[in-house]
Amino acid sequence: MAYSMKYIEEHLNVTANTLRYYEKEGLLKNISRDPRGHRLYTDQNVESLSFIRTLRATSMPISEIKRYLDLYDMGDATLSQRKEIMMQHKVKVQNKINEDLKHLEAISYKAAMYEIKENERNQ
Repeated sequence: MAYSMKYIEEHLNVTANTLRYYEKEGLLKNISRDPRGHRLYTDQNVESLSFIRTLRATSMPISEIKRYLDLYDMGDATLSQRKEIMMQHKVKVQNKINEDLKHLEAISYKAAMYEIKENERNQ
């Protein structure tokens, strides 16, 4: 199946500028064109885009994503390198989650204190 840029924008909530940027940076590869020159995205492109967005949403730098994808393109000989990249990123994401949970606890505590004070005032 082939998808237009407009379809990708509307259904995957990605801007045309982002798609062009990812292609320019070599993150999205093998983008075909229709006879009028418009980009056509395959299911494989959509799958790649989804994973790229996951990595970006978890703060992986573009340069690191590119490094990972370049290794992916080299095939199974790079499995251990790719695994190491993912394991390191997993640790960073987990650390961020743990940090966010600590912040959430502090915010929840403060909100609970306000709730208690409001209840005391209303009695």
